[in-house]
Amino acid sequence: MMTLASVGLGLALIGSVLALLLRRQLREKYAVLWIVIGLAVVIVGAVPGLLVGLTDVVGVQVPSNLLFAMSIVLLLGVALHLSWELTRSEEQIRRLAEETAITRAEIEAIRARLDAGPSSGPDPSA
Repeated sequence: MMTLASVGLGLALIGSVLALLLRRQLREKYAVLWIVIGLAVVIVGAVPGLLVGLTDVVGVQVPSNLLFAMSIVLLLGVALHLSWELTRSEEQIRRLAEETAITRAEIEAIRARLDAGPSSGPDPSA
């Protein structure tokens, strides 16, 4: 029964990611990560002995401890990646705000010159 639940969970995860991709609510670079995770859940669910064999190779006592440790490492990696993306986005937003402020100041200066009327230079219509 647990095998069926694990496979179902993995397939549901993959289906959800694909649905989000089709609706353009998830970018491809994030979708790849979640599809790989979904496939890993399906494989571990379909072959339960795989996790037990992996615990022997790694030297962990209980398979669930290995599963939790791998989950924690994965979540730390996701958090680090999202923090990196957030930092890049904040820098880009700051740069765009500065450029917008400079452009707005230039537009206001041009409007002020136009509102001031013709300059004291030669008349172009003469």
